[in-house]
Amino acid sequence: MDKDVHMPAALLARQQLDSGLKPDRLRHEQEQAHFNELYLLAPVGYFVIGFDGRILQANVAGARLLGVPRAAVGGHRFRDFVRRAWREEFDGFFESAINSRAPRRKQLEMTCADHGVPGPVVVLASADGSGQACRIVVEPVDGKLAALERSEERFRRIVHCADEGIWEIDALGFITFVNPKMAALLGCELEDLLEQPLVRFMDEEGRTRFEAHDVRRQHGRGERAELKFIRCDGAELWTSAATTPIFDVAGNYLGALALVTDITRSKASAERIWHQANFDELTGLPNRHMFRDRLGQEMHRADRGATFVALLFIDLDHFKEVNDRLGHAVGDALLAEAARRVKACVRATDTLARLGGDEFTVILAGLERVGSVDRIAQAIVDTLSRPFELGGERAEVSASVGIALYPADARAPDELLQRADQAMYASKNGGRNRYNFFTRDLQEAALARQAVAGELRAAIEEQQFEILYQPIISLRTGAVHKAEALLRWRHPTRGLLAPAQFIPFAESSGMIVEIGDWVFREAARQVQRWQRSIAADFQVSVNKSPVQFRRDAGQYQGWLDYLRELALPPQSIVVEISESALAGGADALLGRLAQYRMLGLQVALDHFGSGYASMAYLKRYDIDFVKIDPSLAQTLEGEGGELALYEAIVAMAHKLGLKVVAEGVENAAQRRLLLEAGCDYAQGYMFGHPMTAHDLETLATRILA
Repeated sequence: MDKDVHMPAALLARQQLDSGLKPDRLRHEQEQAHFNELYLLAPVGYFVIGFDGRILQANVAGARLLGVPRAAVGGHRFRDFVRRAWREEFDGFFESAINSRAPRRKQLEMTCADHGVPGPVVVLASADGSGQACRIVVEPVDGKLAALERSEERFRRIVHCADEGIWEIDALGFITFVNPKMAALLGCELEDLLEQPLVRFMDEEGRTRFEAHDVRRQHGRGERAELKFIRCDGAELWTSAATTPIFDVAGNYLGALALVTDITRSKASAERIWHQANFDELTGLPNRHMFRDRLGQEMHRADRGATFVALLFIDLDHFKEVNDRLGHAVGDALLAEAARRVKACVRATDTLARLGGDEFTVILAGLERVGSVDRIAQAIVDTLSRPFELGGERAEVSASVGIALYPADARAPDELLQRADQAMYASKNGGRNRYNFFTRDLQEAALARQAVAGELRAAIEEQQFEILYQPIISLRTGAVHKAEALLRWRHPTRGLLAPAQFIPFAESSGMIVEIGDWVFREAARQVQRWQRSIAADFQVSVNKSPVQFRRDAGQYQGWLDYLRELALPPQSIVVEISESALAGGADALLGRLAQYRMLGLQVALDHFGSGYASMAYLKRYDIDFVKIDPSLAQTLEGEGGELALYEAIVAMAHKLGLKVVAEGVENAAQRRLLLEAGCDYAQGYMFGHPMTAHDLETLATRILA
């Protein structure tokens, strides 16, 4: 008997793949293994015949029938073993078989190569799936194919009664066969599966797994894979599928046959074990094990991206007293609610974990400014200091938070955690209900920021903010058509402060959102008055920082409602964004600008030409005005390159339907050159410094007069 006769095709293919066989040779060996499994030891003669009549393969019974060693059958034509008197009938029969989808049966007589006549035989012939060969079964007439029929019946019983599911697909992935077990696994009727694409019974995850598996299979790699199906009742079915690719004699991929085992329960069990090993049962947060893994990953990313990681160590103050007084059930409910509150303070990309007891950690990754850490830490302290209402019981705790930075404070995960823990104890010793940085200098800077943040809160409550307005004139008529709202803080001890002296603190503390909302509403009230006294289409522009773009989505509807309350057209307000905001992720602004435009607000791109944006942005962004940076106006000369740049910007903007505002205009020569360049509006000290609303109205009405 031939070597490897009893070896399964999938196992043989794996051994041959490991041995380094080339793909063509591998496919041939796999086809041979497939033949061996199904036909080699069948009790009837089985042949694969090329369309030219040459014998390509023969099983043991077939070679014995011809009287030729099985290894030598490839040198013969099947027709030569048909008695001469029957050859013409065989030729017609063979041609009919290879041109028909249905099997053909015929009785004829054959000769033997070396020992007489085997007698009359019944031949069953049909073209194989490759369209390049014919399969022929030969049995003596007295057997009447009984052995074959018994073999086929035995095969059908095995397949139909198998405990495993079986499916077969063609080269395009359509199901050509399933057994009852496979249909039962999928919860479908057999007829509902046949001729359907196999991926129809998979979700996106299952399709992705199957496609990756299918690519490897088509390259000759029969293997076992976990495939996910969706049953006809909508339930998930996880399977382990041992698949064997099917190739024709030329090595062309015809499809695949799979033996399928249901592993849904074991898969769910494995997932439960993994989840229990990595997540906290009470809060559903990552546990200490997963926290350590995530921290290591974020530290590696920080090294690649030249950013830093902040680790916050959170310990609940007075939790033990609450737990002892109200019981463990209430204590557990408090921990779960605390986890939800902290999660609401951090980004979706950050990691919140519970280390155990009342200790939590937060990994803030991809940071560029320490100020953003202040804002999140303060938000966590504030949210945890609010009372907890837990099933009729009221509990109050607070939080001590320690902060350590990577790579400034530590280079290893354990060391960074230890530094954050030490900083947390500094918060405990400092009176609790606060946060503390590990590094003394950072902590002093944080205290300074907290002090300014406290003053900003007082400024909001005591209405210490003011708005000055700088006129924007039409270069063609000289009339004041617009004004830019400029925020000032009248500090009780430091006097009038410009935005650069307090806006960074407002951004890091998150109060910029509340301040920006106040500016918007104040500007809206002012433009309403000016549309009555100066011009019906008068506009006021308000500046927005990048922080506001990320955090004030909930204010849109409130703004729109307020404009409606004032009976003010939305286009009365122009939202100015700085060109530098594009450097922090231009794509993130696109959706936000579209929302502004949907409200009816107009948008201006401020400080254009300062070095961040290109003219391509003018086409890409949904804007109405381009405000050219003052630095270009300061160097305008009659034949200078700056004038040529101005002309190019104006021409491009006008082609895109945008208006252009020149900033920083200080003298008549600059104004003349800008007018010649086709610029629409100008803003600068030549026309007026930032002034009160009353002074701007006086200026505008005097020019109109």
